[in-house]
Amino acid sequence: MLRVGYPATVPAEFLSVFPEDVELIALPDGLAEETTLDVWVPDPYTPKALKVWPHLRGVKLVLSMMAGTEWIRPTVGPDVLICSGRGAHSPSTAEWTLTAILTMLRHVPFYVGVQKDGVWKRRFEMPARYKEITGDARSLYPPVLQEELTGKRVLLVGHGSIGQQIERLLAPFDVVLTRVARTARANPKVHAVSELDALLPDAEIVILILPLTPESHHLMGARQMGLMRQGALLVNAARGAVVDTDALVDALRSGKIRAAVDVTDPEPLPEGHPLWSCPNVFISPHVAGSTPEFSRRAMQVAAGELRRYMRGERLQNQV
Repeated sequence: MLRVGYPATVPAEFLSVFPEDVELIALPDGLAEETTLDVWVPDPYTPKALKVWPHLRGVKLVLSMMAGTEWIRPTVGPDVLICSGRGAHSPSTAEWTLTAILTMLRHVPFYVGVQKDGVWKRRFEMPARYKEITGDARSLYPPVLQEELTGKRVLLVGHGSIGQQIERLLAPFDVVLTRVARTARANPKVHAVSELDALLPDAEIVILILPLTPESHHLMGARQMGLMRQGALLVNAARGAVVDTDALVDALRSGKIRAAVDVTDPEPLPEGHPLWSCPNVFISPHVAGSTPEFSRRAMQVAAGELRRYMRGERLQNQV
């Protein structure tokens, strides 16, 4: 019988999806004794998982609850199979991405400030702010008080499970979508990441939702941000190090672009870090996937992979 270790904090009702002929072992945060397992479902918080790992023996398969697995291979070594949690937080992260885009285009942070001040007439500050951010110097009447997502040119960098979900959520807004992934594909049309620099100047919104690899580290640097159009929105729902933070701070301070990020580098973002005080940025502290449905969905993904493993079938999310 396979011994499957999982975080003790996972609600018991989410475990019913696992095969009946396995032994489920709850692993507390403070695990101190050696524990023999065949399969390990690590805690989604990496620091907690790293404290548990030294006490585990015999692990042959790791079923991550998260899509990102960059820390696992250096920890468990080359002889352990690793599966990501691809699909577990696709809906929640895709919804965050859409929310972040609308938050910035509808200038929600500014209007929250108007509400806090309780001064209705502050709304008339927006036309000048809009012109400063976008460089749109047209004389428009009535004055521009918000922007629309409908019809925007969107560059989606990453077309895995979450990227595809983001595309589905964007469809009702009739955006002009350009897809980018590690390699080019024909159906649907996907550009190779090597074409990114050529695609950036036309995009009004750039969404990053690709894995962190040596190739994607600082994929968005000073040169790439310099290629972006005035007032373009950069959305990072991937990993913080996909973006060069120093370059992002410079681009925001110069007024060239705006940004919405759920991930940062470093992370946690230290108190007093210059990114906190940059203009035209929305920052959430890596919360996009954290909804009441996450653990339930992650257990379903892990259980499905475990059944395939037990039957000797190809694993869908093997890294």
